[in-house]
Amino acid sequence: MVPQDLLTEVRDENPLVHCITNYVAMNIAANVVLAAGASPAMVHAPEEIADFTPICGALTINIGTLSAPWQASMVAAATTAHARSIPWVLDPVAHFISGYRKRTAQDLLSLRPTIVRGNASEILALTGEAGAGKGADTGDSVDAAQGAAKALAAQFGTVIAITGPVDYVTDGVHEARVVGGSPMMPKVTALGCAQTALMGAYAATGPAFDAALATLAHFKVAGSAAAKLAKGPGSFKMHFLDALAATQAADLEQVIA
Repeated sequence: MVPQDLLTEVRDENPLVHCITNYVAMNIAANVVLAAGASPAMVHAPEEIADFTPICGALTINIGTLSAPWQASMVAAATTAHARSIPWVLDPVAHFISGYRKRTAQDLLSLRPTIVRGNASEILALTGEAGAGKGADTGDSVDAAQGAAKALAAQFGTVIAITGPVDYVTDGVHEARVVGGSPMMPKVTALGCAQTALMGAYAATGPAFDAALATLAHFKVAGSAAAKLAKGPGSFKMHFLDALAATQAADLEQVIA
């Protein structure tokens, strides 16, 4: 299956995506998944994980606003997904800023996520390399993290997606880049977190490498389209959601390098 075909699959299948994400991202993540054609569920209570995770097409975990109850839910959900071969996506947001966050990210990584999505500093830090990240913002280039991405992919049998001005995705053997988007995208809070949620929808419908690539392409296409109409970050958000819904499968191949 080629990546662009997955957009049609997402819209036809409308997969249910279990999103354990942060308080900042919940609204925009849910709207992004809906706009693209899938069905989000923001379920994070530990008491619901055993019942809910198994019925979903995919799981996504974002550690942005980490706390002990949410950590328990994340580990339980990832354990269930791994055991049941449910695809799941890890977003290790700023995992290098504290020992607690770092341990959580490593515990989740050991459960072998289908895809890991992060910025260059986050990916570098997952391998123990010192990066220049500042909180959730990257301080490193995508090119600088490509070696770390390949090493992580090989070690954990996962696909690594690095986001930036030019996105990069690898499974340790294959690699691809995605161009386009808009400099305004980082000005809308939690848009990257929302991309993780959407990546779950794509992972529910196709192979991991293609799913990551298609998601990155969908965002770049929508970002470029929204930038042509937006007057600032507020209107960009509105136009971006519209553009996600308007994007067609054939559009995705135009931004994959």
